[in-house]
Amino acid sequence: MLDDQPFDKRKNNAATAPAFLSVWNIESYYGESYIVQDVSFNVHEGEILALLGRNGAGKTSTLRTIARMDDPELKHGEIWLDHKPLHSMKSYEAAQSGIALVPEDRRIIQGLTVEENLKLAQIAPPIGWSLERVYELFPRLKERRSQDGSTLSGGEQQMLAIARALARDIKVLLLDEPYEGLAPVIVQEIAKTLNIIRDQGITTIIVEQNAVAALKLADRAVILDTGQVVYDDSAQKVLDDEALRAKYLAI
Repeated sequence: MLDDQPFDKRKNNAATAPAFLSVWNIESYYGESYIVQDVSFNVHEGEILALLGRNGAGKTSTLRTIARMDDPELKHGEIWLDHKPLHSMKSYEAAQSGIALVPEDRRIIQGLTVEENLKLAQIAPPIGWSLERVYELFPRLKERRSQDGSTLSGGEQQMLAIARALARDIKVLLLDEPYEGLAPVIVQEIAKTLNIIRDQGITTIIVEQNAVAALKLADRAVILDTGQVVYDDSAQKVLDDEALRAKYLAI
């Protein structure tokens, strides 16, 4: 049964609200390599969580474990989304339950237009936002709807990857390095978009090396170090704590 109380071994200032996504003591492996080590945290509905840490800390592996990708392999622990056991699902079942992972490489399908990339996401149910609603949020994509998606700029491709996720009926958006290689003005534009998405009730977990930008966007932060949770509290506290940032984020 889903327990909405905070884990005994960690503090969680958001524990007064029911957990929407709960990650319980997960351990994940690539082959024999122990990557994610007993990681636990809660995310609440409509919340933006920044999942941070140095390179190799286990951030992307944690996202992929939540999305139930084949790599890494979940060998222990539980993942619950809105009282549904993600840990017992395949990746396509997790997607049908409302999990959407936007990977670092964005995976825009070459040879398909912007609109074709969006329509492809809606071939099978559950269907989410209509094309009209997506284009209202991303007017630049509407302008380029007939352009090959793979020829868009980096920022536009990131917008398309997020829009493609919204074309499905999602509850949780997992973003892996969405700001990578983007100019500061585009980062700000995407951050504004993510705030609008939050206002629609969608929960977001963002993994990002640009930790300051992610922290300014997020409600809470979880910091991983060598595959383990070392911090779980407000994002603002990390911004305010220079020693903590230097120790775990090198900023």
